[in-house]
Amino acid sequence: MNKRIFYITFFAALAVLFYFFITKLAPGFVQGNLPPIGRVQPFLFTNQNGKPVSEKDLKDKVVVVSYFFTTCRGICPEMNVNMKRVYDHFKNEKDFLILSHTCDPETDSVPRIKRYADSIGANPDIWIFLTGRKDSLYTMARLSYAIDDPANNLKSIDDDFLHTQYWALVNKKGEVRKIYDGLKNDEVLLLIDDIEKALKD
Repeated sequence: MNKRIFYITFFAALAVLFYFFITKLAPGFVQGNLPPIGRVQPFLFTNQNGKPVSEKDLKDKVVVVSYFFTTCRGICPEMNVNMKRVYDHFKNEKDFLILSHTCDPETDSVPRIKRYADSIGANPDIWIFLTGRKDSLYTMARLSYAIDDPANNLKSIDDDFLHTQYWALVNKKGEVRKIYDGLKNDEVLLLIDDIEKALKD
């Protein structure tokens, strides 16, 4: 009986020590204070109002990044319905932005993305739709936001096509902190929660 009490006490103490270690000595283990997945690199694209947008416009903002194209009949409509939920939740937050880049800049001209943005009621000060050079758009997706595998990059940009449901969350320091599946309800809810936390940092 005494041996049983000893073992219970011993393992309880061990559990307390382990919890202390991971919360105090290694807080990143439980709090997600891990190195960033990526960082926002310099860019220059054009928004739905024909105005230039660069990395400087993201300074001190929490940003959600996605890629889509206006003629998509596959994942994009559902994905943007989910993004609209995120937008509606934070549309009055001055330190928040959504950047939705086109995957098909040859089709998605400024007037076209303007019509698309207006059709879903996006405030261009909060939900920004971007077009630009295809190679620059794709480089940002793969090497900056990490929402597509860089190995997918083909030798010819004309033959390359990016089609992803993944979103990136960028903090106020320009660090990519996490990737989310924009088609999964639980991940959309998790993103909303993480945005709220990031806005308080």
